[in-house]
Amino acid sequence: MSGPTKRPYSSQVVDGLEKAAARAMLHAVGFSEADFSKPQVGIASTWSNLTPCNVHINELAEAAAIGAEDANAKAITFNTITVSDGISMGSPGMRYSLVSREVIADSIETVVAGQGFDGFVAIGGCDKNMPGCAIAMARLNRPSVFVYGGTIQPGKDRRDVVSVFEAVGQYASGNLSELALKDIEATAIPGPGSCGGMYTANTMASAIEALGLSLPNSSAQEAISPQKRQDCLAAGEAVVNLIQADIKPSDILCREAFENAITVTIALEGSTNAVLHLLAIAHAANVPLSIDDFTTIGKRVPVLADMRPAGLYSMSELIAIGGIQPLMKTLLEAGLLHGDCLTVTGKTLAENLASVAPYPADQNIIRPLSNPIKKDSHLVVLKGNLAPGGAVAKITGHEGLKFSGSARCFHGEEAALAAILDGTVEPGDVVVVRYEGPKGGPGMREMLSPTSAINGRGLSSEVALITDGRFSGGSHGFVIGHVTPEAFDGGPIALLQDGDRIEIDADANEMNVLVSDAELAERRTRWQAPKPYTARGVLAKYAKLVSSASTGAVTD
Repeated sequence: MSGPTKRPYSSQVVDGLEKAAARAMLHAVGFSEADFSKPQVGIASTWSNLTPCNVHINELAEAAAIGAEDANAKAITFNTITVSDGISMGSPGMRYSLVSREVIADSIETVVAGQGFDGFVAIGGCDKNMPGCAIAMARLNRPSVFVYGGTIQPGKDRRDVVSVFEAVGQYASGNLSELALKDIEATAIPGPGSCGGMYTANTMASAIEALGLSLPNSSAQEAISPQKRQDCLAAGEAVVNLIQADIKPSDILCREAFENAITVTIALEGSTNAVLHLLAIAHAANVPLSIDDFTTIGKRVPVLADMRPAGLYSMSELIAIGGIQPLMKTLLEAGLLHGDCLTVTGKTLAENLASVAPYPADQNIIRPLSNPIKKDSHLVVLKGNLAPGGAVAKITGHEGLKFSGSARCFHGEEAALAAILDGTVEPGDVVVVRYEGPKGGPGMREMLSPTSAINGRGLSSEVALITDGRFSGGSHGFVIGHVTPEAFDGGPIALLQDGDRIEIDADANEMNVLVSDAELAERRTRWQAPKPYTARGVLAKYAKLVSSASTGAVTD
């Protein structure tokens, strides 16, 4: 490290005789006199033993702190929260999942700005940690690096958390014994790390690496591995280099960087939640990005990764052949990525990828561009009289491109799940789960339990599901979420009745109910908005502040 020590923020907190009280407080937590002349680096840890995604992150935070101090900075570790999607799924607690993204961003912003850190490392494990950290990085605009906590290793017989959700549906249909269900439950989650397919955590980690906010390969390392510890050490050093070079997220998060992130997400067959989160990160970074951009970019980007949930392979298996870097190099060489985008290495994306070797010739996980799984994006934005503000579907090609069926409407997830498990839902139905949007839920719950129950009962090719809520990255089948306007705002999804004919056409990017405008207008005169879920607390504040899903469900 060369040149004068840069301390644009910490100097305001600890320099000068008038700051003696601040220094006295910091002496008590381990500062030496020499530490006051060093850059202060915050280590934002999402450690918690409430979920395997985050149970190991305290050790990663310690490594990041060592990396920063080895580069002659002073590291200060602090915690923020996490909520486990996998544990809260299907319960009222899931309402807090998307809300936690905002709490994480707010808390990191509060500590970093309040304490005057010159830069920071943010480490995330569970789904909402990643976008929460990235939103904070964009808002604060201080030198910073994101570190992904890493993926979990596969369970017995290559099981993962989705195996358990789908086993519940198999048990309900009589195709799995209680003993077999218990065995799957006991062996699917072998230890620390985030859910093992190309679900939301691995999707967002990959997207953030493509944005340039994490070091190369941070998204493709197992949680318990020497590589992940080295990633943390390197991140601590890297943020000090960024402080010295005065490289901030605003230097990295340009329009082209978001196009890179969308491109990589599509090629990896990533989660629909990426649409929601990338819109929110772009909003925080003041970068123009709209839901329609996913359609525009999606027309030229193929799906190349045969990854779960729709495909065969886990993240650990992708890591074994080189992670996402060889894929990114393939996309770059094909002109599908912007190579001149700056990254947290201080180098451009193209420079980072220059020495990356191709995948082994005998691997089957990542298809060549000449033989894609799907020639264009699996993330399909649908509009029409049922979703005039847009809706998001994950159409991988396995489900077909069109579905027509009769509406079977439910107020909330629990009612829909019960009807799926007890056999009320039949082939040809379009399950409508409404009042689960950002305001109406509130919190826009994920629908992994209903979609897994549909798959477990063997109905994935015969039943569609639409909702103003959203889907776990583990969901697959003919499912459409993020329907806007949401039911709570009186969107057309609130006016549907059992038996209405619904047509979904992913070729035309449309979703319509075959009911006349006059009939919908008449139904609207009889519609009444439900009472809010709660009158006070976090959920009430969120419902009052949150925007539409089509703009990222942001609260500022």
